[in-house]
Amino acid sequence: MKILAVSDEVVERLYSLCQNGHFNDVELIIGCGDLPYPYLENIVTFLNVPLLYVPGNHDPVHREGDAKTFVEGGSNLDRKLIRLKTFLIGGLGGCIQYRPDGTNQYTQTDAYLRAFSMLPHLLLNRIHYGRSIDILITHSPPFGIHDDDTRAHQGLKAINWLIRVAKPRYHLHGHTHFYRRNLVESETVRKDTRIINVHPYKVLDVHH
Repeated sequence: MKILAVSDEVVERLYSLCQNGHFNDVELIIGCGDLPYPYLENIVTFLNVPLLYVPGNHDPVHREGDAKTFVEGGSNLDRKLIRLKTFLIGGLGGCIQYRPDGTNQYTQTDAYLRAFSMLPHLLLNRIHYGRSIDILITHSPPFGIHDDDTRAHQGLKAINWLIRVAKPRYHLHGHTHFYRRNLVESETVRKDTRIINVHPYKVLDVHH
């Protein structure tokens, strides 16, 4: 399955690439957070394929019935898992708390609790399909991988736990894009998981 993954930075050139048929073979759009929702909605309109996304720390808190807090035509996958085609896909939004009242920001403990809430569905997937998850979508990077030692860009340890327990084939994230070493080192392999920083966008072929 071919995926267009986007995160953190609006790339106006994507509009012309969409219009010129550059992404005609893309079957899924993934949003890893911190993008204006109209931008994501425009990409969905151009490509007419499903969009799965998680919120970042610059996105609004999702509220049912409030159109400004979700992407029209997309599915917010925060703490949820779905099956799309033959792929099991799950998401965990937000990042480390660096402001007391920060939106979609969590302490390491709170992030663990949010990740733990996905465990029943992960176990059911393993029973039904023989595996827990194929693609993990997050905004934050894992702790110690593609993150930074500044408070706002420290990774979430709960994501390391999810990777260790759920063993996704792919982990896509955003959030860290201001630091040169993250731009240079955008992909890391940990055991069977490819961890990919998708900022500002990447086209990926994913396989079982």
